[in-house]
Amino acid sequence: MPPSSAPADPLAAPHRWRDALRALRGELHQRLWVAGLIEPLRFTGELTVSAAQALTGGWHVRRADLLRVLAASSAQALAIVLVVNCLVGAILAFVGAVQLVKFGAGIFVADLVGIALAREMAAVITAVVMAGRTGAAFAAEIATMQVNEEIDALRVLGLDPVAYLALPRVLSLMALMPLLYVFGCLSGILGGVAVGTGMLELSPVAYLDRTAKVLQWRHLWLGLSKSIVFGALVAWAGCYQGLRAQRDAAGVGLATTRAVVGSIVAVIVVDAIFAICANALGV
Repeated sequence: MPPSSAPADPLAAPHRWRDALRALRGELHQRLWVAGLIEPLRFTGELTVSAAQALTGGWHVRRADLLRVLAASSAQALAIVLVVNCLVGAILAFVGAVQLVKFGAGIFVADLVGIALAREMAAVITAVVMAGRTGAAFAAEIATMQVNEEIDALRVLGLDPVAYLALPRVLSLMALMPLLYVFGCLSGILGGVAVGTGMLELSPVAYLDRTAKVLQWRHLWLGLSKSIVFGALVAWAGCYQGLRAQRDAAGVGLATTRAVVGSIVAVIVVDAIFAICANALGV
């Protein structure tokens, strides 16, 4: 008779599964590391945990620093946001007027400018301006602290740099970007009014009345939603690049450049995703 086979070890199967999972985890870790996703995901997780701790009363930040960040994210950026959005509204009105006046439909320039600003341009242009101004300032400031070893000093004092430096900036820009978006819409509409009255000889009252009729709350809610997400992206990019900057003068400039470029690209990509989702939902 052939010899009977030895009984299978009941612990062998769990060991094999554990080894296979460990190998899979190592492979995924290596691939994600190569793709550059580990550090952004880790930073996002730390930021989320810090936000959760802040809700429970475990957030420590100086009031003077918070007020300074709030001012940099709102009042100090308002002038450039108004000017740029006003010019964008005027450009949209001019381009639309060149075509619509051929069909005797110049009044519909108000439709074009109002809807384009509310749904797309005001949020995107404001985000781009804030990326070049406030996001770059966040990255440069935190990167300089990295060079001066102030980040290490915070850790020695028991303060989490993500909660102490990044979280106030992200929350401030998320909260104040919708306000800048509203001012951007108003400024862009005024730019359209200037072109409509000067080029098409439209009455300002008729232009504004047409704008009020064509704009709907769904347009404004879409733009407000975008502005909140864009504010988070701009602040996230600035803080992330600042915290991972190299400890030299060149590292500060490189972190600032990466923050601006990365946030602008992220804003455009997310805006495209918003457009696809809004079209699918019929918004």
